Amino acid sequence: MNAPHTSTSRLYFLDWLRIGAFALLIVYHVGMYYVSWDWHVKSPFADGALEPWMRLSSPWRLSLLFLVSGAATSLLLQRGRAGFMGSRSKRLLWPLLFGMAVIVPPQAYFEVLHKHGYAGGYLDFLRLYFTGYGGFCAKPGQCLILPTWNHLWFVAYLWCYTAALWTLLRLAPGLLDAMGRRLPQALGGARLIIVPIAVLALLRLSLAPRFPSTHALLDDWFNHATYLSVFLLGAALARAPDLWRQFVPWRWFALLVALTGWALLVAFAAAYTPQVPAPEPLRMVARSVYACVQWCAIVAVLGFAVLHFNRDHAWRPYLTEAVFPIYILHQTVTVLLSQALLPLGWQPALEGPLLVVGTFVLSFAGYEAVRRVGWLRPCFGLAGPPGQPLRRPGVVQASPGSGREPPSPAACGSRSSR
Repeated sequence: MNAPHTSTSRLYFLDWLRIGAFALLIVYHVGMYYVSWDWHVKSPFADGALEPWMRLSSPWRLSLLFLVSGAATSLLLQRGRAGFMGSRSKRLLWPLLFGMAVIVPPQAYFEVLHKHGYAGGYLDFLRLYFTGYGGFCAKPGQCLILPTWNHLWFVAYLWCYTAALWTLLRLAPGLLDAMGRRLPQALGGARLIIVPIAVLALLRLSLAPRFPSTHALLDDWFNHATYLSVFLLGAALARAPDLWRQFVPWRWFALLVALTGWALLVAFAAAYTPQVPAPEPLRMVARSVYACVQWCAIVAVLGFAVLHFNRDHAWRPYLTEAVFPIYILHQTVTVLLSQALLPLGWQPALEGPLLVVGTFVLSFAGYEAVRRVGWLRPCFGLAGPPGQPLRRPGVVQASPGSGREPPSPAACGSRSSR
């Protein structure tokens, strides 16, 4: 890394957080192939061995991404550029539609092969896929929704939250600035820990039992309440740039709380199963602990990122631009590579690391290919003609007119997606 940038207007750490979170997502999705939790395809060796380690990031990873996305969106809106929603829609919705039409179908094809005993070829499946066939059902009422968005659910949610924030600011232009002025007092001192945990715990206790996670957009009310809340918090934090430094002194305490909470959740998962359900009072305690882990992990990550990663590097512009295309590609690469390796019968200890490395390598290769083809660039959220110098899209700045628009990560969902 180069020397830290001293200006508080430069928020390089947001770029590094986005890059790191999506790299972690690739590893997590490879892990989903080997655990007992439901996913699109499963290893014949799937068991619970990796599940405690998967729980290290599952409470907070997506919430962090929505918080960072909210901050980036807020700073772009602060510039007051005309045609904002048109630009964001082009960068998010076109890749989403292309992903659903081209990138995701192989995932769904192998899913129906393995889970539903489908015996047709890929071209026959595509006819079912694009006509909305509803006969792939695990049980009545639990059918695969086609076409689907699988790992691309995040993009639809991000576009909806962006549109909601844009609409809100059209009605109340000074709202975010007013929130930014009040935020240092509202989250000062220990309130930086206590208040968000209380809100997240209340949402989890009241909504999670009634609205299980679906990633299907229209009925996913618990996830919307959580992710929209952290998205708006990120948007407000962007208007209170001095508050980012307040995460630094809490980083070690928050890390300790998050790790302690993670250990408790692992113990809870080991003691209770769907066959041996936990008493409801204990489930409520576990949900509250989950909220503690969710927010304290974010505080720790932000604290360390602000302290150590608020600086530029020669790789940052390249990686920032690569994040979105690699995100679009990675899960299909993982599924296809897992099926190519399946006949070898390798144990997860050998196959798993190869699957991680192969997913990264092939996804980067895919990015290198699409960034050179003019008509493909918009399909992967890349602006400008091929061969132009890399922009510095991820430098998020706190003053209007000084930032550049980051390529946003994307995703959308179905009841069967994760």
